[in-house]
Amino acid sequence: MKNFSIPFVTLLLLIASASVLYSQSKPQKKSNIIAKGAVLNKISSDFLFTEGPAADADGNVFFTDQPNDKIMKWSTDGTVSVYMEGAGRSNGLYFDNNGNLLSCADLHNQLLSIDRDKKVTVLVKDVGGKKLNGPNDLWVDPGGGVYFTDPFYKRDYWTRTEKEIEQENVYYLSPDRKTIVIVATDFVRPNGIVGTAEGRKLYVADIGDKKTYAFNINSDGTLSDRKLFAAMGSDGMTVDSKGNVYLTGKGVTVLNAEGSEIEQIAVDEPWTANVCFGGKDKKTLFITASKSVYSLRMNVMGAR
Repeated sequence: MKNFSIPFVTLLLLIASASVLYSQSKPQKKSNIIAKGAVLNKISSDFLFTEGPAADADGNVFFTDQPNDKIMKWSTDGTVSVYMEGAGRSNGLYFDNNGNLLSCADLHNQLLSIDRDKKVTVLVKDVGGKKLNGPNDLWVDPGGGVYFTDPFYKRDYWTRTEKEIEQENVYYLSPDRKTIVIVATDFVRPNGIVGTAEGRKLYVADIGDKKTYAFNINSDGTLSDRKLFAAMGSDGMTVDSKGNVYLTGKGVTVLNAEGSEIEQIAVDEPWTANVCFGGKDKKTLFITASKSVYSLRMNVMGAR
């Protein structure tokens, strides 16, 4: 028998290659943000298209059935009911610091505030006399200022067919509700938006360009230091208590604060529109997806 010898350098290269192949073939480690044994629970599928989930201080979750012009309410006792009909074709929702439900209502392209008695106040109806394109999603900062996206999705219930404001921007409404300014522009179609709990960073998804950006929030509400956060857009967004960012579209994609994907939550629906945390302990993720609403128990809480 001949004595075959392998040069030492060649042997090292073979070992390294085998190690790479093994690391690529072994199962990738999953995050621990989902509760052990938790499965996606379909709450209801009695809607035309669900959007805009938002939790109140008690953990009840409000969401919109946008084509049916309704705001729905999931209560912490597990029941689902109609909260409001004729809601201005509400889309994105968010509770302000005083417990009012804010709504991106694109029937008349307005930003609305709905108090506990369901009294509706128009916060923004135009900018410089020009009608907004169609407020879509929003986030309220710790000081009470409101950021919202204004993409143009032509609706069949509009009489107008063209934009009055050419650019599709991100706006900021001051806490006293007296001043509205453009804080970010140069998007194809901005959509999902959310900020971090301490109010220092804002994420904006440009769904039309398949990108999500991170901004620093300045003390006066303006934005700076725009950076690409993820090479994907998002319809709706939320943030958990660990700073992870949840993007939607094809299921829910979860990225850590550095922009690395740590979890993918599959949702068997044509489109996943939006997400929020709710429930009594704020550790249930609620997902609006096409005609349905889902929940998933988590190990993390919503940011606030």
